[in-house]
Amino acid sequence: MVRTALTIFVLLVVSSHPCSTAKAQDAADRPNVLFISIDDWNDWLGALGTHPQVQTPNIDRLAERGTLFTNAHVPVPLCNPVRVSIMTGLRPWTTGVYGLSPGNREAPATQDVVTLGQYFAGNGYQTYSTGKIFHGGYAEDEFEEWGPRGGEMRPEEKLVEAPVHMGNHPLLDWGVMPDEADTAHQDYKAASWAVEQLERIGAGADEAPFFLAVGLVAPHVPLFASQKWFDLYPEEDEIWLPPAPEGDRDDVPDFAWYLNWYLPEPRLSWVLENDQWAPKVRAYLATISYMDAQVGRVLDALEAQNLDDDTIVVLWSDHGYHLGEKDLTGKNTLWERSTRIPLIYAGPGITVGARTSRPTDLLDLYPTLVELAGLPENPELEGISVVPQLRNPDAPRERPAITTHNPGNHAVRSERWRYIRYADGSEELYDHYRDPFEWSNLADYPEYAHVIEDLARWIPEKDAPHAPGSRSRVLWREGNVWMWEGEPIVPEDQIR
Repeated sequence: MVRTALTIFVLLVVSSHPCSTAKAQDAADRPNVLFISIDDWNDWLGALGTHPQVQTPNIDRLAERGTLFTNAHVPVPLCNPVRVSIMTGLRPWTTGVYGLSPGNREAPATQDVVTLGQYFAGNGYQTYSTGKIFHGGYAEDEFEEWGPRGGEMRPEEKLVEAPVHMGNHPLLDWGVMPDEADTAHQDYKAASWAVEQLERIGAGADEAPFFLAVGLVAPHVPLFASQKWFDLYPEEDEIWLPPAPEGDRDDVPDFAWYLNWYLPEPRLSWVLENDQWAPKVRAYLATISYMDAQVGRVLDALEAQNLDDDTIVVLWSDHGYHLGEKDLTGKNTLWERSTRIPLIYAGPGITVGARTSRPTDLLDLYPTLVELAGLPENPELEGISVVPQLRNPDAPRERPAITTHNPGNHAVRSERWRYIRYADGSEELYDHYRDPFEWSNLADYPEYAHVIEDLARWIPEKDAPHAPGSRSRVLWREGNVWMWEGEPIVPEDQIR
């Protein structure tokens, strides 16, 4: 009944648009959509040149036949809220979804929203989904057909012993698994199901255009893959480690520590003390290449069924990931390493072999796909389409990328600058033309006040509070004790 009601609502929205009748007549001529989501993947992509050893041949060839955004960011640097934001087209300061809960339909502001999959279904598309698209399991009313989430293999006993205060979290683990782990992993099963659907569609099973969402989990922790993926990379003593100079956080506000804590993501100090920095980086690289191979299987099937010329392919990651930078491993920050992600569009009407440095965040996915597919505009969306940049990579952009992490904490990224304002009013400013690693905070220099003033106008005057059922990931300090949801957690010297 819920599904029927939502479908009727979508159809009412579509039919109320003045162009809907004309659009309905040519539904069969609309392009298909292949929507590929990656989890916890930072900007380490061969086509971006961001890690000298990373091997991603399949995604690189997708970039060659489409447009690669070199300045793409996420609206939230955490799995659940960013996926809610992307699929609803609404910012977290509108929905109040900032943390690992509530889920997509559990917040009052999202219960009646027409999500991306529903909008395409309401416009004549057959919609499919497999793997991780929404956080934390299936969202049965969001797509018409669902494939497996699958499972993943882990060793019987953990290989990496985590810090005590993290409870030796089972996700905080990495290393080599037997060969059979590759096919047992949920990403292999999700890709296999996607391949089956493309083969069935290629054989003429469905006349309607399709929207196929494929969500891959690697390189999310735990970082396990078989030996052949590790063999693509040198041993630990030759692995390129990201630059992480000592004292990098000396000019960073203390409030920044509040936003990155209590996930299975240890500090750089811990991985150094336990000789795990290079092993974790190597495992991260290995799982990136494993993920790239699954993307390649899906892209190969699309081409084998002669569907690639009629299909818009968009590939994105849900947020970035620190591997030592700013003294951290993991996400949950407002810095470049946590917000920047690979974003590629390819297919009909999209410039081939192009790169654009215009800023965008993933809130723009929904309106972009709607426009590329020739569907009626959804006026409820808060993002803006990047179709002008897909036609001309030098086309101007109306606004910067904006990232939010809990109420009152925002980052604004233009082509040159990153400006961060925290809930306590403290600030950071980085000049990416001169300081791509964000080592020098310029916020306190008077000569940059005009830059801050210009970027600050994009920060909302008021954020929605945490939606009911939220599990906040914010800490605060009372004296030398850090508080977590009202309870003391650890002394000051253990959180850094």
